[in-house]
Amino acid sequence: MTAGTPKPQVDTSRPHPARVYDYLLGGKDNYTVDQEIGKKLPDASKQDARLNRAFMHRAAAWVAHSGIDQFLDIGTGIPTEPNLHQIVQGIAPASRIVYTDNDPIVLRHAEALLISTPEGVTDYIQADVRRPQEILDHARSVLDFGRPIALSLIALMHFIPDEDDPYGITRVLVDALPAGSLFLFSHGTADFQPDNVVGHVNDTYGKGGISLRLRTRAEVERFFDGLDMVDPGLVTAPRWYKDTAAPEDEHSSFYVGVARV
Repeated sequence: MTAGTPKPQVDTSRPHPARVYDYLLGGKDNYTVDQEIGKKLPDASKQDARLNRAFMHRAAAWVAHSGIDQFLDIGTGIPTEPNLHQIVQGIAPASRIVYTDNDPIVLRHAEALLISTPEGVTDYIQADVRRPQEILDHARSVLDFGRPIALSLIALMHFIPDEDDPYGITRVLVDALPAGSLFLFSHGTADFQPDNVVGHVNDTYGKGGISLRLRTRAEVERFFDGLDMVDPGLVTAPRWYKDTAAPEDEHSSFYVGVARV
């Protein structure tokens, strides 16, 4: 971790997506305001969070086994073991990981929990994905952009409304990656939910001051424009697996995919 980082100030009066997600995963690093939102969400939201997390584990492991040993993980969230670096450094101990999130509480946990192997590196920057160049500038001080990098945007872009240009943000990040890199992505969808449930979810987040933009399959596919999708393509979270046994095919409201840059 970067030394001498100022102690972050955490606003406990407003909910944050990273802490709501922590609550849904059964974590304890959240506050009453986050729990109030989590408790109002459909019961399936906890399953969605678990299945999305499991996809990240499988995808990160597959990427590490494929030979990539550099990772830029944006929208890190509260560290929930095993963390991405624990998975990839367990496979390739010299892996280098840059974590990014805009919630100050993540930095507190990053300092204590996102600890690298002796051979590798973990680093953390508190930044907003809406300022992708700031993230890239920092990442270049840790990662070698002359070699392949895995960019991870997991359960993040559905919190970026259309007016903030989520596709443009993603394109800036992807275009900065060297040839041979991989893009790991997951995004919430309303394709499998009745309108009243979708309305309730949007309303629950909205009352907490959190923008939520669930997107259709076609809208999620746009994030992969110009990229080469890795089999099995764009699927729901339990249906993405490579060199492991097929997970139980549970219902998921997340589209996920991995693509070559």
